[in-house]
Amino acid sequence: MAQTYDFIIVGGGSAGCVLAARLSENPDVKVLLLEAGGRDIHPFYHLPAGFAKMTKGIGSWGWQTVPQKHMNDMVIRYTQAKVIGGGSSINAQIYTRGNALDYDEWRQMGCVGWGYDDVLEYFRKAEDNDTFNDRYHGQGGPLGVSKPAAPLPICEAFFDAAGELGIPRNADMTGEKQDGVGYYQLTQRNVRRSSASMAYLAPIRGKRPNLTIRTGAQVLRILVENNKAVGVELADEGVIRAGREVLLSSGAIGSPRLLQLSGIGPADHLREVGVEVVYDHPEVGANLQDHLDLFVIAECTGPHTYDRYAKPHWSAIAGLQYLLTRGGPVASSLFETGGFWYADTNARSPDIQFHLGLGSGIEAGVAAMKQGGVTLNSAYLRPRSRGTVRIASADPNAAPLIDPNYWADPHDREMSIKSLKLAQEIMSQDALKPFIKAERLPGPDVRTDQDYFDYACRHAKTDHHPAGTCRMGADDRAVVDSELRFNGISGLRVIDASIMPTLVSSNTNATAIMIGEKGADFVRRSHGI
Repeated sequence: MAQTYDFIIVGGGSAGCVLAARLSENPDVKVLLLEAGGRDIHPFYHLPAGFAKMTKGIGSWGWQTVPQKHMNDMVIRYTQAKVIGGGSSINAQIYTRGNALDYDEWRQMGCVGWGYDDVLEYFRKAEDNDTFNDRYHGQGGPLGVSKPAAPLPICEAFFDAAGELGIPRNADMTGEKQDGVGYYQLTQRNVRRSSASMAYLAPIRGKRPNLTIRTGAQVLRILVENNKAVGVELADEGVIRAGREVLLSSGAIGSPRLLQLSGIGPADHLREVGVEVVYDHPEVGANLQDHLDLFVIAECTGPHTYDRYAKPHWSAIAGLQYLLTRGGPVASSLFETGGFWYADTNARSPDIQFHLGLGSGIEAGVAAMKQGGVTLNSAYLRPRSRGTVRIASADPNAAPLIDPNYWADPHDREMSIKSLKLAQEIMSQDALKPFIKAERLPGPDVRTDQDYFDYACRHAKTDHHPAGTCRMGADDRAVVDSELRFNGISGLRVIDASIMPTLVSSNTNATAIMIGEKGADFVRRSHGI
């Protein structure tokens, strides 16, 4: 007979770890957490600067986009986590939540209970903040949230440069007001990454007999009988049954992918790729949204950033410094400075985000300066373009067809280029002149809008913020309802970033953790546990 658990959680990412910890608080409930990736044992998963290795293949599925037809068929590397903790184990640890109006907009779209005042309690519940404890922040929660441990003088110069353009300093960009530049808070505790795995699972691992965590467990499909999800089929163990619910938490790419492999999704496409249709739902895998990143890289006048530590002997020195002092380059997430401002002066809230990279060539495919450099990433935050996630075949090992459809709406292209131009302006201000020798990318030869377009089609990258592919809503076409129950199949919920109806105006990890916290409460209330 197949093993049976009350709840099977598919995906041990940011939301999945939260679900596993919260649901297993009740000792009478049997919970199984399944993660296709491995354990987060390697030191790079725990050292703040380990992020520099993550976009280059560690803990990733190794996927990429399909050619982007509005960007000269550019193909973009698309890092998606394949490790316990998911994105929270490989990201730059930046703790931002978006704007309060993002969530109020969700409520206005019919997502009852998802306004800012509704979600704020869950952000606070998750948080153990080392700086703030007020209406906007909490202390004592599982997730370590900390101020940066290793800022550099160039960060202060960046703030002054932004100030020269009228952009104010903001001490708390997740507090009352998002506008301005400052130090991001980070998902760290004691100068170590506080991933969802370390925050929610590590303290309870092996201590709760009712919680089973399996890594390296590839789920082939969700099993549906009489329009009810009853379990999953694993690649190496066969069928495991769910007595109460299957909770899908595989992320904005992984969740629609598994649904489609299970025969749940747009029927015509499923038939085309040879998957038997179990339930026709055209919007599974639709509504993909992401932040596209355009960056400025400047050569520095001296060793003002962490670039020199890429060399082996400097790297060894940095490692020793971290071990002895918990400081230096290894203590830096490398993107712990930035802010929010306006491309459209009439925007309802900031629509640009900046990330100041304390080096060059930090992420895969990004140019490195031989003499050391600094990077300023810019992203337009509320794209109108919508893309798709589709399976390429019935083979569960095949990469999905990821199409963010960047710049399908010309407005996104216009705002993205405006954002990049503002980043260039900041980098050219007097406050940064002692640190910056010259802008190298885009460089002085990029002047016309066509030049900027061509530059973007050579150098743009994802900001790693996919969302929306299992959209929450009150309408019949929504994939899940406001309690994250799948529309059309009982016993199945989707609880991760894929449920966002619109992308939040910032990094997405804190929001994914909040969704896990709120989703866990929905499940507990539904079953009286």
